[in-house]
Amino acid sequence: MSTTTRTTAPVDQPELPPFPGVRSARCPFDPPADYTDWREGEGLRRALWRGEPMWVVSRFADIRQALSDPRLSADDRTPGFPVPAPGGSEVAQSFVRMDDPEHIRLRRMLTGEFTVKQMERLRPLIQEQVDHFLEQMISQGSPADLVSAYAFPIPSMVISLMLGVPYEDHTYFQEHSATIVRADATDEEKQAAGMALAGYMYELTARKEREPADDLISRQLRRVAAGEISRDTVVVNGMALLVAGHETTANMIALSTLTLLEKPDRLARIRDTDDPAVVANAVEELLRYLTIVQDGIFRVATEDVTVGGQLVRAGEAVIMNLPAGNRDASFSADPDTLDPDRNARGHLAFGYGTHQCLGQPLARVELQIALPTLLRRLPGLRPAVPLDQIALPQQRHHLRPPRAAGRVVTTTAVGRSTA
Repeated sequence: MSTTTRTTAPVDQPELPPFPGVRSARCPFDPPADYTDWREGEGLRRALWRGEPMWVVSRFADIRQALSDPRLSADDRTPGFPVPAPGGSEVAQSFVRMDDPEHIRLRRMLTGEFTVKQMERLRPLIQEQVDHFLEQMISQGSPADLVSAYAFPIPSMVISLMLGVPYEDHTYFQEHSATIVRADATDEEKQAAGMALAGYMYELTARKEREPADDLISRQLRRVAAGEISRDTVVVNGMALLVAGHETTANMIALSTLTLLEKPDRLARIRDTDDPAVVANAVEELLRYLTIVQDGIFRVATEDVTVGGQLVRAGEAVIMNLPAGNRDASFSADPDTLDPDRNARGHLAFGYGTHQCLGQPLARVELQIALPTLLRRLPGLRPAVPLDQIALPQQRHHLRPPRAAGRVVTTTAVGRSTA
């Protein structure tokens, strides 16, 4: 890490590069080539995110430092924070967009729902859902839409069951969730989607108050009755979990499958083993290699702070370049190679520090079940079209599965084995 402090560039500096950068069509699973220079150069890179200048943190060590520094705030009410809350000021604040100590107080009330032990208990339920949607996809014949038939339904169903959300409402919350994380959606569209989801969650919460059940929302409502949290907090945290609980994992299932189909020897390592530890290790490497969250982690300086040798002034926004950090050779040797046997633990795919992803134990178990089950059940699985005919657009919040006309794609159809 550089120790030389540099002064900030002018906010109106011309010709700032866009962030995220543009991926090569020839190497769609690799971060943009420019990220190598950003990571290896001194200080931080100044770039434009949705037209707004901010500092981009691209080195592994610098990202960990930034996500551990309390002077860099995750609170979206802090002056200079670049992302308005979904739903605007009319929706209460999620624990995700709070700083400690209030962030950690509210987070601890949810941590017990997502412990490793608790997620291990869910393995039979998750396997049941995986088998169900896989058989349903197979029954519809070949070719099939892997995204809509398999990748999205599995995490959507599981998080619905955990929260107590009726799965028949999944189309509604998936559409609004997609708008919230969509690159080309305006702030107004994102806020409208947030308001719609908030309205839905308020109705669901009121129903749970009348008819409590064995689910996360009902258990959180007991804390409302005990005076520990407000009803609004249950609603907005439920929204955050609902959106995060299926979007990123669905993307990982789809993109991991496509990546492995392009690398048959790596695919075989997962498909042919009966060792759960090998599968778990391969999932960590896929998380590192793909790094689904491209630009969703922001901070704003509450006072002057130096990150990676760069002076960041109070009020300036900072964004974490997780794909670049996960391809940093200081963290992992030969980082541009997908190696299922690599020890990738400690990667940044779930963030770092006190705000790292609450639901990562759930995502890990879902991937550890969904990927090998698919590959073993369909040994002849193959893309219906060549990779270069599958549109992988540049998405700002997530590297999403291929999409067509802004809707979930049909071009990720896969051939079904007849064996």
